[in-house]
Amino acid sequence: MSEGVTVKDEVIVYKGYRMLYDLHTHTTFSHGKGSIKDNVEAALKKGLVKIAITDHGPGHLTYGIKRSAIPEMRREIEELKKIYPHIEISLSVEANIVKSGKGLDIKPDEFAQYDFVIGGYHYGVLNGYCIENYLQKHVPHRKGGKLDSRGIRRLRMKNTEMMVRAIYENNLKILTHPGDKGPFDILAIAKACEAQGTLMEISTWHKHLTVEEIKTAALTDVRFIISSDAHVPSRIGDFQGGLDRAIEAGIDLDRIVNIERV
Repeated sequence: MSEGVTVKDEVIVYKGYRMLYDLHTHTTFSHGKGSIKDNVEAALKKGLVKIAITDHGPGHLTYGIKRSAIPEMRREIEELKKIYPHIEISLSVEANIVKSGKGLDIKPDEFAQYDFVIGGYHYGVLNGYCIENYLQKHVPHRKGGKLDSRGIRRLRMKNTEMMVRAIYENNLKILTHPGDKGPFDILAIAKACEAQGTLMEISTWHKHLTVEEIKTAALTDVRFIISSDAHVPSRIGDFQGGLDRAIEAGIDLDRIVNIERV
């Protein structure tokens, strides 16, 4: 067990804090290994008061949810609310940020199917500079060599414009793992999130926001949320790594909306 962690039943208290809710979890409807019920029960055991099911948006070529499955997901959640009235269960989606349309792989009229929408940038979608970003990060010895500083600046500008547009064009509750999978201007993104009331995620599954990115984002008045991005039920409620980064960044922990001091 990690230093500084205490467990009562399965509720984790770490450095004097506990997680209240986890709004970024996946199930077998996309890339997860557990059912919606599995995730809800795991959240209950961790003492969470709220959980959201946020499977990958339908535009993901490998892990995207099927649009035809959304009514089934809603029915299951409504039934689970009756069985487990002591926890709030929400249906959401981790929409993919793209450069086409209004910047997401879900349509404006589909927002009503969800309690709220979160969004993030991923590989595996069309119209999102995915090949350029993947090659830049994973194939440094590609033909012609790694992008030079000018090429990186141009890619950073395109990525940032795409993400900022998606934030302004949509009512996103959370921007997931900002800075992951490509070069981005975190300050510009944080300003957009602040303006729109979108929470910036400190992920415990991805490395972003990094300590330096948290410091940069904190130059604005944006608020943060720690998420597990759990793909297996056992990881639901995992917040320790995110808290460590926030502490190292030196931010006021009251800016993280889903933890509390105990």
